[in-house]
Order: sequence, then structure tokens, then C-alpha cells
Amino acid sequence: MSFKALPAGATIGILGGGQLGRMIAMAAAQLGYKCHIFAPEAESVAAEVSAHFTSAAWDDAEAMRAFTASCDVVTYEFENVPVHALDPIPDHKLAPGPRALEVAQDRLSEKRFIAELGGTPAPFCGIDRAAEIGEAIAQIGKPGILKTRRDGYDGKGQWKVDDAVPDDVSVPASGLVYEGFVDFECEFSVILVRARNGEVRFWDSTHNTHEGGILAHSVLPAPAIIGQQVEAARALAKQAADALGYIGVLTLEFFATKDGPVFNEMAPRVHNSGHWSIEGAVTSQFENHVRAIVGQPLGDTSSVAGTIVMDNLIGEVALDVKAHLSDPKAHLHLYGKAEAREGRKMGHITRVG
Repeated sequence: MSFKALPAGATIGILGGGQLGRMIAMAAAQLGYKCHIFAPEAESVAAEVSAHFTSAAWDDAEAMRAFTASCDVVTYEFENVPVHALDPIPDHKLAPGPRALEVAQDRLSEKRFIAELGGTPAPFCGIDRAAEIGEAIAQIGKPGILKTRRDGYDGKGQWKVDDAVPDDVSVPASGLVYEGFVDFECEFSVILVRARNGEVRFWDSTHNTHEGGILAHSVLPAPAIIGQQVEAARALAKQAADALGYIGVLTLEFFATKDGPVFNEMAPRVHNSGHWSIEGAVTSQFENHVRAIVGQPLGDTSSVAGTIVMDNLIGEVALDVKAHLSDPKAHLHLYGKAEAREGRKMGHITRVG
């Protein structure tokens, strides 16, 4: 079915009610679109800036059908929406489609998908039973990382294996994946937007620094090694987007190594490492995601300055608003979360130029 571009005033449904949905909704409002949030939580920071909010369980098919009927197009702000929950949504209304979720929700499927495209993931092995952990480690070698195949993010569901397997490791029903350690110089991400007509545009790739498994800083310009490897990484990212028939913003994370870019993971959504684009690019990742899913022309993804730094505000450090704003170059974004706790992303600051 062909898709006719949605005019201003149309309603965008967003599955998930967190900060990414909040920033998508804010970009949509700037373009004249309304947003309707669907999330299982009773309260939502995305709903605070949206026209409508449905609080219902993912498996509440009746609520999902009513939500879908009220929307002209539906998207998602995180990759852990159960795929079966999308059944009431017609294919022509959902962007990106369900295939992207199916791949990204399972680390083993994700790595196989990338390998089939000719990309290079870290050496990996799937694990379905506890007895297979030793076999996987013997096959891949040490050091390495055991990861849950599903539901892990921001460093959760991961165990480093230097010598013995940590005592708290268990194999969930969905299994584990064991990855060999990657000797890398730095980390970077490729963020692209793909329109309904197949046009693809990229933002500049930042140098990403993680602390405790959580992104702490994204910086432009990136080191020279990233510049040397970004074209190959972009080519792989475009292959992935095309293979998925993707619509919207897609992110692939990479390790820059002496042998070239090594794929880490994929996020079928706007991404923390692209938050700098709100002030630092002609068109932000959030605005271009909206443009893509409603069928409007894409905006320019060029950076507006040579030096851009994005710092995540994690935990209670986010609460000192006066200190943050004492820097006249600081663009402060707080996500409206009521409780600051260790490891929780509360906001970010971008400095341009």
C-alpha cells in the first residue's frame, strides 16, 4: 500500500513513554503534529508533552486497537516492545516495521543478521543451557562477556569472564550469548535516517565514551581512526536498513579496531549518542525520525560546528540546574523524571563550538 504524506495536525502514536518518546513528541509538535503515547506505566515523561496518553499493558489488545485507530502512524521509542503486541497495528501504519524489533531484541539474531550482511561482529556463540557455557568459552576463548540474549541495556544483563564464570550467572529461558573480547581503540555509532522512498542520510559519527556500561560522553570531532572506518560502517548500516525495509532513525554501534570496524549492537530507534544533534545538526535525529515516518522530505543532517560535546546527566548530578546553566554555552535537557537514582539517565547537556 502506498503511503500518502501526513499533513500537520495528524497524530503520531509512540509506543513507550520514556525520554526518547518525549523528545520525539517535542520535535513532532514543532512540525505541527500531535502525539499519542502508549505505555504500561501509569506515569510517562513523554505523555507530559503529548496530546494523548494510553496507559495499558502491552498485551491489552483492545487498548492497542483503540490506540491504533486514533493514530495516523505508529512508531516506537525503544526496542523492548513485545513483537506480539504489534499485531493489532496494520503494517502500513507501523514505522519502522516489526522485523527491526525481532532482530534487535535478540542479541544472537542481531549478530547473525549482521554477519549475513558481511559485517564483522565480535566472535560469538549462543548458549541455551548452563552446560553450554564452558563449551562456548572454550570455543571463543577468554576474556569475554556473557550477555542475556534479550532485555539487556545500559550494561545490564552482562558478565565479564576473565577467568572463572561469575557465580551470579544463570541462563534464562531466552538464552545467553558469549562474545569474545574486542581489543578496540574507541567506540562510535553510525546514526542514519531512511525515508519511505529509500533515501538515506547520516549524521557525523561521534566518539562515544561509556562509564559503567552507560554512555557518558559523545564528542565531535572524533579521532582519526573513526574517520578512517566510518565509511565502511555506514555501508553496513545502510545495508541493514535496506534489508529491513526500515523507515526512520536507525543506530548501529561499533568498535574501532586496528582491523576495521567491529559491530557491537543495533538500536532500531533514535539513540542517546545522537542527542547532540538537537543543537549540533541542521536537523536533529528526532525531527528527521518524524519527517521519515510521516512521509515528509528529510532534513539536512550536517553538523553546525566543528566541536560538539554531549554529556549525559546520570543520577543526582542532574539536579543542580543552577550549576549546569552557569555555563552560557550549555544546552540543558532534563527529562522530567521525578526520582534521581544511580545509573538513571536524568538529562543531558550539549555544548556547541
